[in-house]
Amino acid sequence: MPRTNAPWKIKRTLLLKAEGRTKSRYGCKPEERPAEEYIKYGVINLDKTAGPTSHEVAAWVKRILKLQHVGHGGTLEA
Repeated sequence: MPRTNAPWKIKRTLLLKAEGRTKSRYGCKPEERPAEEYIKYGVINLDKTAGPTSHEVAAWVKRILKLQHVGHGGTLEA
């Protein structure tokens, strides 16, 4: 059998196909986006602890953020 290198011994480099630029009228970088925009337009990445159900957590988020519609994609169980 051919011998393989251990993963920590492999030298890895980042390959960049093209440097991209986005006009500011189309948005901003995710790391610069204010939390208000995530709440208004998108997704909250939530790390749910064991105990409460996914439905309970969705209800809490809805109440805390005073939103009309809240849902979750799939299970939030650990």
